[in-house]
Order: sequence, then structure tokens, then C-alpha cells
Amino acid sequence: MLGWELPPHNSGGLGVACLHLSKALAKQGADIDFVVPYEAEHGINHMKVLAATHIDPLFRYGGSAYESKHILEKIYKKTSVQPEKISMRDVQKDYCAFVERYLMDYKPDFVHAHDWLTYEAGVLAKKNFGIPLIAHVHATEYDRSGTESGNPLIHEIEREGLLWADRIIAVSQATKDIIVSRYRIPADKIDVAYNGFDPATYDNEDYEYNGSSYQYLENLKNQGYTIVSTVGRFTLQKGLYHLMHAAALAIKKHPKFVFMFAGDGEQKEELMRLSADLGIAQNILFTGFIRGKQLRDIYTISDIFVMSSVSEPFGLTALEAAHHGNALVITKQSGVGEILHSIMRYNFWDEDKLADSLVGIAKSAALAETLKDGVRQEYMKISWDDVAKKCIKAYNKVSKHKRNVF
Repeated sequence: MLGWELPPHNSGGLGVACLHLSKALAKQGADIDFVVPYEAEHGINHMKVLAATHIDPLFRYGGSAYESKHILEKIYKKTSVQPEKISMRDVQKDYCAFVERYLMDYKPDFVHAHDWLTYEAGVLAKKNFGIPLIAHVHATEYDRSGTESGNPLIHEIEREGLLWADRIIAVSQATKDIIVSRYRIPADKIDVAYNGFDPATYDNEDYEYNGSSYQYLENLKNQGYTIVSTVGRFTLQKGLYHLMHAAALAIKKHPKFVFMFAGDGEQKEELMRLSADLGIAQNILFTGFIRGKQLRDIYTISDIFVMSSVSEPFGLTALEAAHHGNALVITKQSGVGEILHSIMRYNFWDEDKLADSLVGIAKSAALAETLKDGVRQEYMKISWDDVAKKCIKAYNKVSKHKRNVF
């Protein structure tokens, strides 16, 4: 398996999905070597985690243009990359070089590559060593950019990876549709495998909500306030500009709302200014980047979770929020909505519809409980074991047509 992150060194849902999928595959008997582009401890014992470079996890996307050469030399002193040239593309080159060295000695049955970050290494394995390639698409550049364009280099890497792949696994039908329409890949080459959810993973952890961390919000809830949360990168893809405008409309109709924006990204200052311009800054909280226990605390204090994405291939955070007792309001452009029905849905640009949904849930305890109970029954039917079985079916399809390309 080729991936870019694993918990606890993940910046988003990709690492979480890779961890749970690999666990489920290991239960099915798979022997997995998982390559990451950094060196760190993961506390994982169901597979072997291999470090492609010696860099710190924080720098797998490359060094900042504002960091001095002296700092970069310290960070990258053990890699073959020249410090003055370090970038994410340089990290990817080192990643590919490691995979090539690895394949000189080991010949896995399959290479399973997750997203564009590892597709070049996957194609290398297919071209040079004849190893069947499975490309797992958690998001495309069209999703990440939230537009019709995006980075042309990434588009080319995705296109090449998808063309060379023997099978493609998409995390939703919406993602499959993008692959077919944008990259002209035959539909019969693509299997849809929705991400799973394992409630036991959360229930078995030594977690206890610490109300003192959010005493202010607890007091507001006692006064009848409704807490609305959203979690993710502050990027165009996540539709937070529309969410902020919808928040202003909702507060105008029902003042007892507090909105928590959990995450970080290039839109943070813009969103802060927007909340002030709209006159709702006193109802908005920015938590910064969080994960682990802090993320679970956000879910626990929250009453409603909003996924406002312009394009969201799946959306694991919605399942996590639902498990912690949140009613869900999700855009029609989010893949997780293909398997959940006890939710409120809207088009990402429809700020009025979002505001009305939030006010409706806040004012009707019966509606809120109906949504929460319904979605709980739905996500309990979702299993990573089922995802693993679909992956194994994809492997078997590939093995039937396996050929030597030397």
C-alpha cells in the first residue's frame, strides 16, 4: 500500500480511511507493507509501516518558502534532496526512489495506491516491475479545488495513474462519475466502495468528555443555545464562505446559535473578517487545527454538524459527528449522503435552505431526535469489513488478468 499519512500523523480523513481499511484487510488475511513519506512512530501492529524518507511528518508537503536555508538543512539533513530545492514534488521523488529500491528485493502481489500523491510510485511499480496497480480515489483535483479547473500538473498525475491502473476504487458514485466524465476512464474499470465506520474503535478508546474545556458553551446550552460545528480544512472546497453567510441568516431568525469552525487553512483570516463584517463574530468560535480527543470534544459539545462542501467525495467526519450525537446537515455534493438518509440536505450555494434547516432543528427537539436516531441506525450498518471485501474482489479481478510486462 502506498499512502501519504497514517494516524496520529494525519491532517485529514485520508489517513483515517487508510488505517481502518488496512486493519480490515489484515483481518481478511492480507499481509501489508504500507509506505509513508516520513519517519515516525504510529503504534500500529497489524502491518509493517515503511518510511520512504527520514523527514518529520510535518514536512511531508515540503518546506515553506519563508523558512531559511539553515532551518531546511536541519529538517532534511538525512535526505538526498538538496535543502534549497525542497518541495512536495521533491518529497514525492524520494518516495518514488524508495518504492523502486523496495521492489528490487520484494515482489508484492498488488500495489494499492491512495490518491494522486502516490500514483507516480504506483505507475512506476506497474511499468517497471509488472505489478498490478489498484488506484484508490478518495478525492480528485476537481474536488480539492472546488472549481472546474485546479492544478494542471495534478490533473496529469491523476490521469496517468487512473489510465495505468488495472482497477480503480472510488469512495462514492459521485467520485466515479467525475473519473468517467473528466478523465474519460471506462466505467466498468471502476468499483465504488463507500468508506466504512467502526463505532467500536471510538467506544473502546479511553475517552471521557471533559466539560470544563467548554464550560462557556455548556453554560450557553443551559440557556437554550444550539451549538453548530463544522470540521475540515479552511479551503474553497469546504464551502465555508456560504456556511458563514447561512449562519448570519440563521442567527437573524434565531439568535441563540453558536457556530464552531474547527480547522485551519488559507481562508481562516478571510472567514474571521467575514464574521465581523456580517456582525456575528460574537456567535462564532474558531478552534484552530484539532484532532484526537480535542476533536471528539467538539463533536460531543455540538448539537448539529454541517458539511458545507462544494465537492466532498465522501466525508468521514459526518459519521464521526453522528456517532457523538449530532444531527447532520450535509450538501447534496457530499458522497456520504449517498448512504445516509436521516439527514437534511441542500445545495452548497443555497444559504437560505441551510439557514432554514438549522433553525428548524434548533426549534424542534422532536425533529432533532428523529434525525439523530435515524442516522445512528444507518451508520451502524456500515462496516470497514465490507469495504475490505470489495477491495479483495478488485484484487481478484486484477489477478485473473495478470500479465508479465517485462
